[in-house]
Amino acid sequence: MASKRRSTSSSPAAARRAVVVGGLRTPFVKAFTQFTQLDTIALGVAATGGLLKRLELAASELDGIVWGGVILPPTAPNIAREIALDLRLPPRVEGMTVTRACASGLQAITLAAAAIERGEADVLIAGGSDSTSNAPITLPPKVTHSLAPLALGKPTPGDYLAALSQLTPISEVLPRQPKIAERTTGEVMGESAERMAKRNGITREAQDAFAAQSHHRAAAAIASGRFAEEVAAVETKRGWVHTDGLVRADTSAEKLSKLRPVFAKGGTVTAGNASPLTDGAAAVVLMSEERAKSLGYQPLAAVKSWAYVGVDPADQLLMGPALAMPKALERAGLTLKDVGLVDMHEAFAAQVLSVLKMLGSAAFAREFLGRDQAVGELAPEDINLFGGSLAIGHPFGATGARMVTTISRELAQGDRELALLGICAAGGLGAAAVLERVA
Repeated sequence: MASKRRSTSSSPAAARRAVVVGGLRTPFVKAFTQFTQLDTIALGVAATGGLLKRLELAASELDGIVWGGVILPPTAPNIAREIALDLRLPPRVEGMTVTRACASGLQAITLAAAAIERGEADVLIAGGSDSTSNAPITLPPKVTHSLAPLALGKPTPGDYLAALSQLTPISEVLPRQPKIAERTTGEVMGESAERMAKRNGITREAQDAFAAQSHHRAAAAIASGRFAEEVAAVETKRGWVHTDGLVRADTSAEKLSKLRPVFAKGGTVTAGNASPLTDGAAAVVLMSEERAKSLGYQPLAAVKSWAYVGVDPADQLLMGPALAMPKALERAGLTLKDVGLVDMHEAFAAQVLSVLKMLGSAAFAREFLGRDQAVGELAPEDINLFGGSLAIGHPFGATGARMVTTISRELAQGDRELALLGICAAGGLGAAAVLERVA
């Protein structure tokens, strides 16, 4: 990781303020289960349509949709526009789809906030979705190069024979199993998490304890009805899906300790302390503060600042939040001590615990942030009050919008004034945002 980073963020002194009016998501379920027949567009339609209905927001008020996604449909990659069309929104409601790996949902929200701050729009829907169940299976380049000319031209029988002669040996033409690996390093994310755990002294016991905490807090939130206003039931061919399908109230650190390491012999990262492959969607309505008041909505929170950074994927791939979170705080004129809520995406327990350790490290601050003092100490029990991705799941494009929805509602209902969000993402990216309560 180089010691100097550039980042993009909002201006903390925007003339117009973008506020979160409401948010809604589908249940998050394990890939290849209840939502297998729903692609990412259908999931986005469910979340967006449900949100408009829940808020009783007229479609005529919408200016556009900004949507985040990672597994984009090959034949319809602009998910945002497809959602608008499927919902039969006014034709003028434009749509744009963005991708920033696991931070795509937050990217959509901050792009919408920026547009509102600049006066380009007054009412926008932002969010994200992903259907791992419908990820396309790609063919090896050798197959594409051999068969594409047949599909695009007017082949003769001789052309078919020539193409078939190129499709050997069989091992080079079979479909390849998809895997979440870095293009530049070939390393899958779990292997990166293993290296981070070893480098930062994160034990297996600490990872399992944090994962168990995530499940217990998410289960408590469900049992108390905390998520009832955030989750909309989705109808499938097999019936209705009403609640998240991955949360385990009865798990424990002891039970998780019995799982085998997945990514390295003798390692510490298991299926229990890593986020599962998930299908789902989440949507947020943002407005200018003035428009929200004129329409009679009480904003939940305002988007105060944000920041995006990059780190070397070959070093600590998932360390981005340790740089992005201080940047977002700085641009808001705040320190970590000013923040009452901290919510961090849980790709892996090892990743979260590593980031927390670096936030409390003066040596890290000097080397990577150009500061003399550490950003601040946070204990694992101080963050993610309602659980996180380890328990709830992680549809790549939806997680940022899920976090914004939950934390915005907590700011509106609780006594805390400020919240800090952090997300790691593939490619060595980090994202963060500061939300503030609206009086």
